[in-house]
Amino acid sequence: MRQIFPDPTVRITGRLWPMDSSTAKRSGSGWLASIRIAICICSLFGSPLSAAEDTPVPVRFGTEVVPILTRLGCNSGGCHGKASGQNGFKLSLLGFEPELDYEFLVSEGRGRRVIPGSPDRSLLLLKATSRVPHGGGRRLAESSDDYRTLSRWIAAGALPPRPDDPRLERIELTPHEKLLQPGSPVALHVTAHFSDGTNRDVTSQCVYQSNEPEIITVDTEGVAAAGARSGLAVVMARFGEQLATFHGAVPATTSAERLANIHQQLDALEQDLRDSPFDTLLLRQWRRLAIVPSPTVDDATFLRRVMIDICGTLPTPDEVRDYLADSRPDKRDRLVDRLLDRPEYASYFALKWGDILQNRGAGYSTSRQRPGTTLFAGWIRDSIAANKPYDQFVSEILTASGSQKDNPAALWYRTVRKPIDYVESTAQAFLGVRIQCAQCHHHPAERWSQADYYGLAAAFARVGRKGGFADAEVPTEEIIFLKEQGGISHPRTGELLAPRPLGGDPFRLDARDDPRVELARWLTAADNPYFARTLVNRYWAHFLGRGIIHPIDDARDTNPPSSPELLDALARDFVASGYDLKHLIRVICGTHAYRLAAGPTEWNAGDDQSYSHFSMRRLTAEVLLDGISQVLDVPTPFNSGTGDFPPGTRALDLPDENVAARFLDIFGRPARMSACECERADAPSLAQALELVNSSEIQRKLTAETGFAKRLATQPLSPTQRATAVITRVFTRHPTPSELQKAAAFLESEPDQAEACRSLLWALLATNEFLFNH
Repeated sequence: MRQIFPDPTVRITGRLWPMDSSTAKRSGSGWLASIRIAICICSLFGSPLSAAEDTPVPVRFGTEVVPILTRLGCNSGGCHGKASGQNGFKLSLLGFEPELDYEFLVSEGRGRRVIPGSPDRSLLLLKATSRVPHGGGRRLAESSDDYRTLSRWIAAGALPPRPDDPRLERIELTPHEKLLQPGSPVALHVTAHFSDGTNRDVTSQCVYQSNEPEIITVDTEGVAAAGARSGLAVVMARFGEQLATFHGAVPATTSAERLANIHQQLDALEQDLRDSPFDTLLLRQWRRLAIVPSPTVDDATFLRRVMIDICGTLPTPDEVRDYLADSRPDKRDRLVDRLLDRPEYASYFALKWGDILQNRGAGYSTSRQRPGTTLFAGWIRDSIAANKPYDQFVSEILTASGSQKDNPAALWYRTVRKPIDYVESTAQAFLGVRIQCAQCHHHPAERWSQADYYGLAAAFARVGRKGGFADAEVPTEEIIFLKEQGGISHPRTGELLAPRPLGGDPFRLDARDDPRVELARWLTAADNPYFARTLVNRYWAHFLGRGIIHPIDDARDTNPPSSPELLDALARDFVASGYDLKHLIRVICGTHAYRLAAGPTEWNAGDDQSYSHFSMRRLTAEVLLDGISQVLDVPTPFNSGTGDFPPGTRALDLPDENVAARFLDIFGRPARMSACECERADAPSLAQALELVNSSEIQRKLTAETGFAKRLATQPLSPTQRATAVITRVFTRHPTPSELQKAAAFLESEPDQAEACRSLLWALLATNEFLFNH
């Protein structure tokens, strides 16, 4: 009888009536009468009450029914798992709230969704098999194991989840990693482990998904196979709320003779890289994928590349000449050291961190906002110039108190104002985690729950503000302080949550302790699994064009690093250096991968994950505008809203994004609305092409009386000398004989040398060689 009527809940023809002990006493014989009625009804429909003892293990709702709903897609975000449900039926997203799902299934829908006396007439099964119209189509075959499991659960009384049910603790996927050859699929096996010590094979009950279907495909039964491309891919297996991943690599298809040639080239390269622990790890991956890196670049290309990446500026003709004349074997390392000591380095990376920290000027009265953004931008720039340790830099921001004048780091709290801002900006900027989903429900691709989300928010619950004045939507000149009280409640349970780190236990705090200090201490600890790895990954992407984790702020089990060993080695070295950012830049710029040519070769044409060739990328908006200004020797005027910035101010030195500049906006300057670097657009567009053709600012620079074009045209030079000067200035290298011959012939054919020089400059500024870092 306990199988049919669990605890104080009576089921009559699929309906539930909760009955506590007091209700049972009041109802007296009504309780027994209800049982008799249920027994009669069940017997009419052939319920095998007498066979209850023949079913030793009941079907458990949380660990057997819910995973089937997930596998069938019923509780996905596009179906009944979305916030509003679907056609009057709602489930929790991916089954993370089984207690709610049980109520939705059993108590709603007038009891027609599950009918214990006649399971086959339950709407749950009728719709899933399309025996009645179903918007989601046929999801289940009557002959399937999943159908039989659901039918057994319903026939046994549709038991609810119980507190003492075994909990799913983890799933184990085997094999964990493998090299896949075309035509040789691998069958994945998933074992679920439960809190009572039992385990079972759930391979056929999992949901499988590949993050790179062109590289590795996976079917519904968990069979993974090599796709059309070579490279790295991850297959995710989901069972219930647990995830596990399979890491696969598909080498480039090649003949035995070609493969021998590849290994011969890599053997020779290994001798050159044996003293570099980071390059050795890359070499290991190149071997695994059967690819050979591109050759290294010449000195002129390296000079331009590293000056753009460290200082955001182009080398001048004099710098090109001097560097090419330097014959010292370590001149590239010396160059990196010199660039890190230049003020342009601090300005360029202050711009980068201004984006991440959302030092935003738009949306407020510019005249009152600008002093604040200028102070914060200056504080960031000074911190970078002084090579402040990164852990100290972040701690000073998170724990900042006081006024913007006394402590500019407190200006972070001007834009980051609400619990969701605190959580999402902190997680994305400093932990590389996108936790936004957990605000409303359990993260679908990670372990973060609402309790994790709001527990982190609780660390900021006592942030207080006072003083200042209302400036549109945000007060400025306010003072940040620690309130005596403040809390955050779980939005669903109402529980008051203690401050806690992501995935950790609550902080141990006294009444006078600032939870932000404990958060900063946890965040910057040497053993934090996210902090150093996130910064290292962010800087690697800055210099190499793609993060080891890509996207750079989306670290999760289902989006693993392309080279975990490399990321861990860089992170350990960064921590051991004392979180020294300049040291990290030296390490990255000194790697073999950073010095490779941008063009892929026949040996690595399909690779975009393993850094076998440099990744070309368009210059950022500010670098591009400053570069045009430098080539044409005409600065860009900027207006602050109340007056002009000093003459010669570069776009890199602007304090925020609210300085009017059409060119910068067209070429992707971010609005600084989030901590995601993806907000900066780097994709080409028609508007950008039209701006290069029609820009009044570029035309002003080309025709300026004091500009380079005018000076060049008036100097007593031959067409060859003028062509050499133009090409060297724009491309920061010596021209090839073919380029020189064509450019000189064009200049010689034009009667108006001023117009000819302007046309040649204009044409070269619109080439990919100028517009891209390569």
